[in-house]
Amino acid sequence: MDRSEDRAAHAANGRPADKPWRDGVTVRGRSRAAALAAAVSAAAGSGALSAQAPPQTDLRIYDIVAAASAERVESDIRALAGFGTRNTFSDTVSATRGIGAARRWIKAEFERISEACGGCYEVVYQRSLVTPERSPRIPRETWVVNVLAIKRGTVDPNRYVIMSGDIDSRASDGSDGVSDAPGANDNASGMAGAIEAARLLGRYEFGNSVILAGLSGEEQGLWGGRHMARVAREEQWEIIGVLNNDMIGNIEGVDGVIENNTFRVFSEPTPATDTEAERRRYRVYGGEVDGPSRQLARYVASTADAFVPNLDPIMIYRLDRFGRGGHHRPFNDRGFAAVRIMETHEHYARQHQDIRTENGVAYGDVVEGVDFDYAAKMTALNAAVLARLAWAPPAPAGVRIGGAVSPSTTLEWEAVGDPRLAGYKVYWRDTTAPRWQRSQWVGDVTAFTLEGMVIDNYLFGVAAVGRDGNESVVAFPSGRIRPRG
Repeated sequence: MDRSEDRAAHAANGRPADKPWRDGVTVRGRSRAAALAAAVSAAAGSGALSAQAPPQTDLRIYDIVAAASAERVESDIRALAGFGTRNTFSDTVSATRGIGAARRWIKAEFERISEACGGCYEVVYQRSLVTPERSPRIPRETWVVNVLAIKRGTVDPNRYVIMSGDIDSRASDGSDGVSDAPGANDNASGMAGAIEAARLLGRYEFGNSVILAGLSGEEQGLWGGRHMARVAREEQWEIIGVLNNDMIGNIEGVDGVIENNTFRVFSEPTPATDTEAERRRYRVYGGEVDGPSRQLARYVASTADAFVPNLDPIMIYRLDRFGRGGHHRPFNDRGFAAVRIMETHEHYARQHQDIRTENGVAYGDVVEGVDFDYAAKMTALNAAVLARLAWAPPAPAGVRIGGAVSPSTTLEWEAVGDPRLAGYKVYWRDTTAPRWQRSQWVGDVTAFTLEGMVIDNYLFGVAAVGRDGNESVVAFPSGRIRPRG
């Protein structure tokens, strides 16, 4: 299907053409779809659906995706790899080698992008001092320096959606600041993606703020992310979500599989900061796999399905790869929604290795191991997610659900006081389904009943929808509706 057909399919029925509505299961002699249609018809007759439905698709997202350039991404990856090493303990004075030269180049590139869009980004350093007392992986006192490009929102500038890549690289010894460590895929690819995303979004204004971030000190303990997450908590940023991109350019796995049309998104099930009472509630009301980071991962997956050709998401139900970590974790540790986006197939001979050849096997993270078209496609996905979330109103708060021993399910939520709001969608899925399967526009209301939908058999949520069609992440119910009277 070409993009014009894809757009037409979205506009015609509000659902991806390859995701047909599933029915055929009868409920009191009617299919699920028919039962829902009757409920919607009744609600519409009572005025509940009187608000004008927004467009199902914001066509600007297609333009952002189409504008991603493999040539620009390649140029940036080669520039970053060309600094020889970006190890946290490498040279900070040289103009051509080491992490100091790399971060100055990144800052200058963000500044050039900002100048081209009339100063639309604030470009700043963010510094923290790490010492040997804080970790055995820190051999000496070292400044860890992040580089941020911030596009301030016009409606709610304290709400942020963030894309990050890592500045630093490493050889076999993580403390070796001298040996060559070009880090072409790990993680010049993610850093180049953040730079290209800044270009793609520069011409647009957003209601929420967007940050493109280069984080440092990842290989020695996630120090750049720790510092940024701490600042965000201390300054009370309202983070919608963090997209950590760590290795988005390799398509050939160590197992010999070559695949350029899938990616993985890792997410924790529920926040690490949940209280014991919140964990007990999951046992009774559900929510064990429905925390904010998991909802963000589902949002990333649905964006790929809707807007990025030939790129299929694979939801990975774990915080990160087995026994390993990335720069989304410090945000998770402080209760923020954050996910890791990366290639499907890793090649371990091209990670954390001195450049060499042994027994006919070439080791080292060099540019020849990067597929630039794939990295550009992954960048386009990130930019699409950033734009959708930056244009969307906030997710509804205080979502509650009720319907025990009842043939119907009712959801209530607090009104979203945002000028962009058009109304709300109710989502639901089978209890065993990893992603939301169905949704219904319900208008500008704060309660809705799905007749004929037994609460025991599904999981439910609510999203806020803007007048341009962009949606918030889905908010899972955090409590039950108490009987009135």
